[in-house]
Amino acid sequence: MADDSELTLKDPATASKKKLIIMAVIVLVLLIGGGVAAWLLLSGGDEASKAQASAQADGQAQDPATLPALYVGMPRPFVFNVAGQSRDRLVQIKVQLMVRGAPSEALAKQHVPLIEGTLLRVFSAASAEQLVTFEGKEKLRNDSLEECRRVLKDLTSSPVIEQVLFTGFVMQ
Repeated sequence: MADDSELTLKDPATASKKKLIIMAVIVLVLLIGGGVAAWLLLSGGDEASKAQASAQADGQAQDPATLPALYVGMPRPFVFNVAGQSRDRLVQIKVQLMVRGAPSEALAKQHVPLIEGTLLRVFSAASAEQLVTFEGKEKLRNDSLEECRRVLKDLTSSPVIEQVLFTGFVMQ
């Protein structure tokens, strides 16, 4: 007969516990690996923004067309008289300036009185017949842009303004 010490019973529950532990460890490793991979993929955009910020800090000039468009509104509408063939007309124009980037926005806000004076000078040189037509309004807008850019370039060595936009135009 066999000794009692040689007879050992294998417990089936012990084998299933080992399998359960091994599977739990594998699932845990997969979850941690997936989390690390997701973090690396999603944090890749931060490196590009950090590189862009460091390039600006280093003094490298950025292309103005890539900067966001910002709008600076004139504090009040322009109201002025224009001479017409039969009678004088009263004109009211609301203006917004489109600039690129925060530095240009700050410069435009700083020089609002100069811009207002320049625009009023250009507007008052127009005639009623010119302002009746679409082409005349576009010419006035382009003349305004050129004159504002010229005045600001003389003062700040940068044209600052990209577009002059008429957001309201009334002529009586």
